[in-house]
Amino acid sequence: MGLSWQQGPLSPGAIGRFLVPEPLPKRLLYAEPLRRRMRVRFGGIWIADSEDVLLLFEPGHYPTAYFREADVSPEALQRTDHTTRHPNLGLTSWYSVRASDKTAPRGAWQHIELPAYASELQGRVAFAWPAMDAFYEEDERIRGHAADSYHRIDIRQSSRRLVVRHRERIIADTKRPIVLYESGFAPRWYVTRADIDESALTPVEHQTFCPYKGLCSYYDTATHIWRRGRIVTPTLRSAASPIWSRSSRISSPYSSMASNSVLRRVRP
Repeated sequence: MGLSWQQGPLSPGAIGRFLVPEPLPKRLLYAEPLRRRMRVRFGGIWIADSEDVLLLFEPGHYPTAYFREADVSPEALQRTDHTTRHPNLGLTSWYSVRASDKTAPRGAWQHIELPAYASELQGRVAFAWPAMDAFYEEDERIRGHAADSYHRIDIRQSSRRLVVRHRERIIADTKRPIVLYESGFAPRWYVTRADIDESALTPVEHQTFCPYKGLCSYYDTATHIWRRGRIVTPTLRSAASPIWSRSSRISSPYSSMASNSVLRRVRP
């Protein structure tokens, strides 16, 4: 997804390589201005409001927004004794975030011994995304995680035949799949419900949210689910179920057969 996660160019699982004569460092961090107004809401009030946010792209992580201290309410931050050491950015100090009667322990952090090459982050604070009430870009709430400005989604109609099997049972058979090409991910295939044997699917009490595609509901196939070429026991906390449908942003009659383990069972 984007630059630094899944199979993106800065991620540990990158599928391409930089064409340079010397090997690059194993971990490349990249920072750039967001160039959008971003606000953070916590405890029913705005605790940060800035038009000068810096986005940090770090291998294996979603982009992280760093705010200038001057753009954060000073009453909202209380420094704690807890510190950690970032492998590239040095000693990190943690804050409790407080607003009204609400507190988020270790809800924000600041790198306090930055190396010279990372001076752009000097005097900036980042907030733990799940611990805050909401993040906004301009006047629109951003859900799930920080949006990646390098993330792209393309959807293409296909006439290739797609057959999805679970053991000997055919779950889907279609000549009209829709293919989702998303930055950093392998292609994912969406099948209209009319071409799916829905009796083979059991809804799972698990949902996730993507800032780009909306709310996602999951299904099991029979008594097991496929994951990375293996059959594992279903767990309600797992996001690995191979079949899901999107239920917000765009109302769609399609379900996805997206797991690589399922796609290896496609037959022409």
